[in-house]
Amino acid sequence: MAEKFRIAFIGVDHPHGAGWRESISLVQDDAKIVAFVNAFGNSSASLEEKYAHLPRFNSVDELLKWGGFDGAVVCLPNNETPSVVIKLAREGRAVLVEKPCAATAEEWLPALDAIRAGRVAFQAGYMWRYDEGAQRLKTMMFEGRFGKLISVQMHWYTSDIARRGPGHYLFDPGISGGGFFNWLACHWFDLMMYVTGCKLKSVCARTGVFSDTPSKVEDGGSALLELSNGCLVNFSGGYWLPRWAGESGWSIFGSQRWLHWNPSHPGTGGLFEIHGPQPQFIPMEEKFILPVDNTRGYGGKRTVQLLMDWIAMARGGPDCRNTPESVCATLKALDAIYLSSRLEKTISLS
Repeated sequence: MAEKFRIAFIGVDHPHGAGWRESISLVQDDAKIVAFVNAFGNSSASLEEKYAHLPRFNSVDELLKWGGFDGAVVCLPNNETPSVVIKLAREGRAVLVEKPCAATAEEWLPALDAIRAGRVAFQAGYMWRYDEGAQRLKTMMFEGRFGKLISVQMHWYTSDIARRGPGHYLFDPGISGGGFFNWLACHWFDLMMYVTGCKLKSVCARTGVFSDTPSKVEDGGSALLELSNGCLVNFSGGYWLPRWAGESGWSIFGSQRWLHWNPSHPGTGGLFEIHGPQPQFIPMEEKFILPVDNTRGYGGKRTVQLLMDWIAMARGGPDCRNTPESVCATLKALDAIYLSSRLEKTISLS
């Protein structure tokens, strides 16, 4: 039996920190947390008592000097993440990095280079690549069941900035780089490229502060994107709901079928409403429902699969579904969205 994969957790009080640790506890046959770096002003308010006896360090340098770990989960603000990833990769440690991994693609590139130079296992926190519904969409695309892909419409609306408060570090441009697009909409742009298998050709976007809560970063906006296969993607979303809540989904239109995907439909693990051709007067109509995922932790069974993929890569397996290059592609998309809005023009990425 293989030795358990030893994980150092960097950034105890990250907003998703407790969720990540609960997910790690679900793979305890294969991995265990062995140490912490507090970060966030040395804060450890959310540290679970069952981990209180484990070594804690004031810096990544101290952690590396100790050395008793195989890989690290990096849950830090965007302005701190790349330099930490570089240190870990140069020491040959596997890294799992909370998205979006950096504020810009330019800031991520040195970390990408260090990961590949060090040949270390890499994983990112884009867990939607491990969602069963998303995998079904990817298979439909691969098998050509949409025919020619014409349009994808995506939306994501969630709790307004007032829920966390505008003073939260997520809304500090000097720390995070951006707001809603950087922190949340990035999931859908990353997944869009994964599901379609296409690169981004151009972007026209409008971001800003549209709610009545003052903010130094954008609270949402809209973007029109053109993919390398000619498909048009429309996205709209923001921190616009006046309570802890969220609504998200996709509509995909092709020359041979179209569908609506609600990944968070109540009482399901995702709802598909699929509409297809009408041979011999019998239309193809289907409502397909995935079972509820009751898995604990951040992202449910998606994150458990993400963690197992990372551990397998660290033990000699192939690249994970998230790669340093896919992270960079998503950051380039975000960079283009912000630039398009700022310049009020379409940005070409081809």
